[in-house]
Amino acid sequence: MIHQYKAKGFNIVLDTFSGSVHAVDDVTYEIISLFENYNKDEIRKKLEKYNLSDEEYDEAYEEVNNLVKENLLFSTDNFSNLSIDLNKRPTYVKAICLNVAHTCNLSCQYCFAKGGKYQGKDALMTLGTAKDAVDFLIKNSGNHYNLDIDFFGGEPLMNWKVVKETVTYARSLEEKYNKHFNFTLTTNGMLLDDEKIAYLNENMKNVVLSLDGRAEVHDNFRKTLSGKGSFDLVVPNFQNFVKQRKDKEYYIRGTFTANNLDFTNDIKTYLDLGFKRTSLEPVVGNSKEDFALKDEDLPFLYDQYEKLADMMIEAIDKDDEFIFYHFMIDLENGPCAQKRISGCGSGSEYMAITPDRSLYPCHQFVGNSDFVIGNLDQGILRNDLINEFKTCNCYSKEECKTCWASMYCSGGCAANNYNANGDINSTCDYSCKLFRKRIEMAIAIKIYQYMKEA
Repeated sequence: MIHQYKAKGFNIVLDTFSGSVHAVDDVTYEIISLFENYNKDEIRKKLEKYNLSDEEYDEAYEEVNNLVKENLLFSTDNFSNLSIDLNKRPTYVKAICLNVAHTCNLSCQYCFAKGGKYQGKDALMTLGTAKDAVDFLIKNSGNHYNLDIDFFGGEPLMNWKVVKETVTYARSLEEKYNKHFNFTLTTNGMLLDDEKIAYLNENMKNVVLSLDGRAEVHDNFRKTLSGKGSFDLVVPNFQNFVKQRKDKEYYIRGTFTANNLDFTNDIKTYLDLGFKRTSLEPVVGNSKEDFALKDEDLPFLYDQYEKLADMMIEAIDKDDEFIFYHFMIDLENGPCAQKRISGCGSGSEYMAITPDRSLYPCHQFVGNSDFVIGNLDQGILRNDLINEFKTCNCYSKEECKTCWASMYCSGGCAANNYNANGDINSTCDYSCKLFRKRIEMAIAIKIYQYMKEA
């Protein structure tokens, strides 16, 4: 399967199963488009407008033919059997999301966690539960050496002491069990001060900072409990954090909705504020909400991704590059085939743990009793559910089998698919369309970088 498109001055051909990407001239682009349905002489007639000599045409045709022989165009799908074997693998967990705070000091209108409470009551995780979660991760990690713990909420800084003591406890077990822990934390920034900044910079591999871009956009949704906007409260904290963070990993992350379809202006706000590592994601939730994205918004959103790609190319030319998380792609050393199929590993390699000690496939399923995998006291109780998540991938969904981007998204986010259709083995068509546009732009930017460096 191939995908052909034109972007940023390039004729681009992507071969799905080999992962190869080709930037070609007009003649080669047309030969590829005709190659499967016409023979060499028939294609020659269709290209008469180029006035090619026989030698020129033969050279172009053979170039395509050789790529096909090398399995770099129209390559065979050799991965489908791998997806069948995924549920036969042992359940080795390598990452957990610790929901240390089911409470929040903001009241964001679109929050999937419903004010951080996940449909329940305010709750803070005890240190004992956090330690048991670390023990659970080690016990179920198999031969994984690098283990990840993500501190999440609500607002995790509202349970700061437990965050710090959990890190200390996990570090104390590394040598004994031959493990290494990487920690991340997501925060709205309300409680971020110099002491916490210093600690996070020393101990967290990555920190995600929640900011929706322009002040009026951010304040419209991310309000304090008293109903006031939080932009002026958190931006100085984030700027202080990033200044001290230096070259360590972080992301400034926001959500765009129907109220800020022109989200490239929010990216510009990030850059103006000094944030070079950016992420801005489409809102997910109830389609009946006023802020929900609609089908008629898609052309405008596609144009926004085009504009964002132009911004990034301009930044490359000025030697002032910035990162947009959803345009990050590695065309040379990307994930292995099994990782491409299994995706994020939710429900098998990755689980969320709540203050009441419950285990969920990921943080987006928290609060839905149908997705309780088990608990810290009894361990995993729903192997049937785990097996369902193991085999939830681009081969379990009919729509993915004919999608050129399936090996980049692994069938999409299980939570998004469930929220859209009530089935993790379905697809969220809206998310798919935006994802494909992002991949097209990401590849075009990569080609531009390569050509500039060549």
